[in-house]
Parts: sequence; C-alpha cells; structure tokens
Amino acid sequence: MSENQRPGRGLSLLSGGLDSQLAVCVLREQGLYVEGVVFASPFFKIDAARRAAEHLGLPLHVVPFTRDILELVESPRHGFGGAMNPCIDCHARMIRRAGEMMAEKGFDFVATGEVLNQRPMSQTRKSLAQVAADAGLGGRLLRPLCARHLEPTLPETEGIVDRERLLDLHGRSRKPQMELAKRFGLLEYPSPAGGCLLTEKGFCRKLADLKAHEGFGDERLAWLLLYGRHFRLPGGAKCIVGRDARDNAKLKEMRRDGDVLLHTVNVPGPTALLLGGAGDGDIAHAASICATYGDRDGRPDAVVRIHASGAATEASAPALPREQLETL
Repeated sequence: MSENQRPGRGLSLLSGGLDSQLAVCVLREQGLYVEGVVFASPFFKIDAARRAAEHLGLPLHVVPFTRDILELVESPRHGFGGAMNPCIDCHARMIRRAGEMMAEKGFDFVATGEVLNQRPMSQTRKSLAQVAADAGLGGRLLRPLCARHLEPTLPETEGIVDRERLLDLHGRSRKPQMELAKRFGLLEYPSPAGGCLLTEKGFCRKLADLKAHEGFGDERLAWLLLYGRHFRLPGGAKCIVGRDARDNAKLKEMRRDGDVLLHTVNVPGPTALLLGGAGDGDIAHAASICATYGDRDGRPDAVVRIHASGAATEASAPALPREQLETL
C-alpha cells in the first residue's frame, strides 16, 4: 500500500458466532478497517453480537430489522426452510441493508462469515450465488472464510483486499475454525446452532396464528410473541398470560390504549394482556385464565382486577379445567 492509499474499509455482518468473528479477524489481519453490523428483530437475539464486538473492540451498528423480516415471512420469494424461516431471502435482505450503509458511509465492501457447503441448504454454491444476486451489491460482497473457492470480487480485483490472504474453508467440519480461533485469541464463542426462532416450530405456531388474525401490521405484536403463554379466545381475541415476574412486567410495559390488563388480587398469580377489541365474553375468559394460573390453594376461583378503558373493576372468576386451556 502506498503512503497516500488509505486502508480498505469493510462492513462485516456480525452474529456473534465463531465464523462471523473469524471473518472480522481475517480482514483485520491484512490491515483492513472493519465495522460490524447486526440486525435486531424479535426472532434472533443480538446479545452475542454485542459481546463479540466488545471483545474485538469493533464498532457495531444495530439495524432495526423487524419490518423487513415480517415482509419476508409474509411472502418469501425463495420459500421457507423447515418452519417459517425464509433463510435465503432473509440473508439477502440483511446484505442489501448493509450494502445501503456501505454506500452511504463510504465503505468498500460488505463481508459475511459464510463457509461454502457448511449448511446443506443455505450455504451451497447455488445458494451463495442467489443471495449475492438478490442482495445487489454489484460484486462488493466478500466471503473471507471461503473466498478462494469463489470468483474474485471487486475489492479483490481492485487491490483493496489481498485475495491470497483470504481463506478456502469449506464443508461442515469445525476443526479449521477452532484452530483459527486459538490463533486469533477467540476463547469464548457460542455453539454453531442457528438461534433463529423462525426455525422453531413451536414458536412458529404462535407466529402463524398472529399472521392469520391480527396480521403483521403492528410490530409490537411480533415482539409480544417472546413473552408469556398465548391463547386464542372463543371470541377471537388474543390473550397473553405471564409465566413469571419478568413476563408480567413486560406485558404491563407493552400495553397500549384499547388493551385490557388483568391480574389476580386475593392470590398470587399472573398478569394477562388482552389485545384491543376484545368483547365482554373474552374478557371474562381471560379473567378465568388468570384465576386458573393463580395460586388458589384449592379454591375454585380468584378475584381478578380488570383494567380497561381507563377504569379498574374487580370480579370473581372461576378457574378453567386444564384440558379446556389446552384447546385455546
């Protein structure tokens, strides 16, 4: 590099997993400047990315991604995986969003930690090519861990990145990555499990129910899927019942005008949130669900306080048979 030539600048997608950290390390090793990008939504946690960025001393951009992923779940161009996970579309959208930031902030490329053929569906040569085409970065998408198995990118042909110092990893073995981790001093990293809730069928039942009833117009409802037990009541309303003190506090915090908040009064019990538009029948049903999960010590009912339309009332609510709860 000449004295007047600045080092290349890259944005690297950072999940916090080992591969995404290694991609940063490989790029930095040849003197490139790197910042991280992570995408925030209800469907994957960003805590690991924050910890990795702190350990690496890496500036980290947190990009809101809930609306993007809901649009993709609504209509995935390349379909779903085993559940409601539009992996190819999702990854391409993330890279496209990072590409917009690249152009805006004057970076030279976007990098990912993908490894050729590490995952049988989303990291085949065909899938990697499809993601690159859909992302639309015009040759500025770099995969440092497997670059030497792929066609050279613009950062390589322009001399910004030294292709000979990129890697040729492929396949499902993690041994090469673990050896690299030792070399780069990466001592703690999460297991390679995906971590995306859209791959979990139990969670996706709640998501499919939301899609079929309230729809995806209100992002808050997607975040509420992370908390409590979810019930679809006979009148059509959604009722969410806290499992613990954390859930109860979050349901109170996320309540909006038109929602109904319920909790037991005379016995320890949960908080319940009934989404807006619920009729009297569903409110009574929600009160009974609160009573059912209350610590009634053998009593058949509990007193439930109901906060609705700016006023609070109390009513004795009978507990429901457990088998009836299962149907909801």
